[in-house]
Amino acid sequence: IAEETGSELFELETQKPYPTDSYSRLTQIAKDEQNKKARPALKADIDITAYDTIYIGYPNWWGDMPMPLYTFLEAHDWSRKNVIPFCTHEGSGLAGTESRIRSTCKGATVERGLAVQGKVAQTNRSAAKKAVQDWLSKLGK
Repeated sequence: IAEETGSELFELETQKPYPTDSYSRLTQIAKDEQNKKARPALKADIDITAYDTIYIGYPNWWGDMPMPLYTFLEAHDWSRKNVIPFCTHEGSGLAGTESRIRSTCKGATVERGLAVQGKVAQTNRSAAKKAVQDWLSKLGK
């Protein structure tokens, strides 16, 4: 998406890093955070006032966004922003995350999001790229 739109990238990182050596440990921590509705502290933030359009990407875990994304979304004024969500998933698509973004990002216009299966994003870059291009075209981007 950044390649296609010329957008800048900003990666949300938590102050307490997630494990990279065990996917099962990572997902257990993420599930625990989701169950507790945790708001993990972020390592850094970005001033969004300079941006009119913000693409927000995330993995869809158990029908929701990762909790650090809520930390980020809740920390900003989204008035007059154009928010465009996209996610990877393993079968649940956006799973209502667009409406959660809409309710969290008050005052923003939330565009139709894109959901790409994680295995497609990882193993079939050309199919993922085509999905992105088609989606951006429909959005008029």
